[in-house]
Amino acid sequence: MPEGDTVLQTAKRLHTALAGRALTQADLRVPRFATADLTGRTVLDVTARGKHLLTRLDDGLTLHSHLRMDGAWRVYAPDERWRGGPTHQIRAVLANTEHTAVGYRLPVLELLRTRDEDKAVGHLGPDLLGPDWNPDTALGNLIADPGRPIDDALLDQRNLAGIGNVYACELCFLARVTPWTTVGALPDTTAARLVATAKRLLEANRDRPNRTTTNFSTTAAHTRAHARDRLYVYGRARRPCLRCGTPIRVAERNGRPTYWCPRCQSGPTE
Repeated sequence: MPEGDTVLQTAKRLHTALAGRALTQADLRVPRFATADLTGRTVLDVTARGKHLLTRLDDGLTLHSHLRMDGAWRVYAPDERWRGGPTHQIRAVLANTEHTAVGYRLPVLELLRTRDEDKAVGHLGPDLLGPDWNPDTALGNLIADPGRPIDDALLDQRNLAGIGNVYACELCFLARVTPWTTVGALPDTTAARLVATAKRLLEANRDRPNRTTTNFSTTAAHTRAHARDRLYVYGRARRPCLRCGTPIRVAERNGRPTYWCPRCQSGPTE
């Protein structure tokens, strides 16, 4: 599931493959931009902003994409077979003489002037993995609506950018509150700790191929032993809590699964 750390890794791969090279092929397979010809333009950089990707070109244009739930960018060598999905799922192809970047199932793909990037990302709160990170601003945004459930507030990219459903569930577990707990009902200092923990988790996972919230060891032995236990609650429905052994519960909320431990986490439930 693409979250801030995943999007940052994607931006790094795209930047390495595309930046500083002229495009020999540029195919945008969305009706609005299907006739756009970017061939010959040089990619300046690829930058992540929250869960958005900005591919900047030397003529003052930016290709803005967003992965949401199922989108992905894959990078291939010139003679490598594309394996990211069937052809009809391809939304973008950007190629140079050394690499081909293919965008699959991209729900958002648009060209805009680089000077107008704020139209796409200007609404975002401080980026947990970006140079604009400001914990005080993020905290102020998070607690601005006391009646809002905490997981909804964490997922709102206008508050702080980069948290997805995986981190929202894990953060609530680490804070020992259920996702339905309202912001105003959080114990003293909990909101500030949530912001600090979110920063710590995303920073720890920014370069990891397999996200973890339970142990930050990078040894091969840990990777093998804890392949199923990298997360406390997310994706662990009916499996025992790693702290107390109680079966983890899951509920569907607003089209997404919400996981929690009924013993370790206090507060209202579904």
